[in-house]
Amino acid sequence: MYKREQYQIIKQRIEESRHFLQVVLGPRQVGKTTVVKQVLKDLDIPFQIYSADNVPATQVSWISDCWNTARAQMRVEKYVEFVLVIDEIQKIKNWSEVVKKEWDEDTFNDINIKVLLLGSSRVLLEKGLSDSMMGRFEEIRMTHWSYPEMRDAFGMTLEQYIFFGGYPGAAFLIDDEERWSQYINSAIIDATINKDILYDSPIGKPALLRQAFELGSSYSGEIVSLTKMVGALQDAGNTTTLASYLNLLGDSGLLGGLQKFTIDHSRQRASAPKFQVYNNALKNIYGDLTFKEAVINSKEWGRIFESAIGAHIISNAFIGGYKVFYWRERDKEVDYILQKKSRIVAIEVKSNREKYNAGLEEIRKMYNPYMTMVVGDGGMKAEDFLSINPTKLFE
Repeated sequence: MYKREQYQIIKQRIEESRHFLQVVLGPRQVGKTTVVKQVLKDLDIPFQIYSADNVPATQVSWISDCWNTARAQMRVEKYVEFVLVIDEIQKIKNWSEVVKKEWDEDTFNDINIKVLLLGSSRVLLEKGLSDSMMGRFEEIRMTHWSYPEMRDAFGMTLEQYIFFGGYPGAAFLIDDEERWSQYINSAIIDATINKDILYDSPIGKPALLRQAFELGSSYSGEIVSLTKMVGALQDAGNTTTLASYLNLLGDSGLLGGLQKFTIDHSRQRASAPKFQVYNNALKNIYGDLTFKEAVINSKEWGRIFESAIGAHIISNAFIGGYKVFYWRERDKEVDYILQKKSRIVAIEVKSNREKYNAGLEEIRKMYNPYMTMVVGDGGMKAEDFLSINPTKLFE
């Protein structure tokens, strides 16, 4: 079975002496539970895995029950160490307070239980971690599968990856696009919106949230004003509501709204967002063309191609710690601006022999970026760009 790079990180930290809880977080269906099971299978350490997915949210005692069972197993079997894994921990209200109590109790009593917490809602997880767990945990972040991972694990071609995206659970469904679409809708979109976003966020108009996601995803890679979007949606409310929904979708790893790059932060917030999915599957299930039709339609493929490059950039920002913007002034535009501390990387995407765009030249004059580059025709091949972590561009 294919092992992602996080396998070695998790394995190394479990093998270390007990110092911190390990928190594995990332979007749904990217293999968090799978990689943890791979590690535990290869280690000679007793373990127990629990999932809070179907546990009532208010049943905080469930966490203590899991912990006490692990302690009992250690005591009865005379284990010198034990690994406790709790999946979807964010589903339990005030989970961090209970985890803190149990972890500190083990620390005080020299009980060698090593703990892995897994969660698909990074918003809820990080809220709990910041509330009361400071100094007690390390994060292991996971994101959508890259092109080399999908190629090596499932034999995907570059064009297939650009269209179908990086969800491993859907890889064997791509020859039946209706089944593939149903999987993406139920296992990814419905699960994230219903179980993560609506679960703990006060959403006045859930139907509007779903409509905003669908419309924004179909426009991935394009700049659309929220005012225009309000006019396209039923019962849309106002732009402030849409902006808040867009933030929730972005925090959940579904759809981001990139702001225009400028030194003036107030102007960033006032700019029209550039919609960008975190995985290109989320765009293409709303398209009118099949994979074979899209590949030969140069205009539509250009949009899909740019969105795929953007998905690779924004998805890895979760791990790499950089921010993503776009830039546009009148007829000059740069597709993606990456910023990490004081360094700026400007990226223009070209899917075919388009006319010359002076955007990169203008950006060089205005901001003196650390690097400028073209991805696609006349620049770095898409295959090569999709094979690197964009964080490397800042080195």
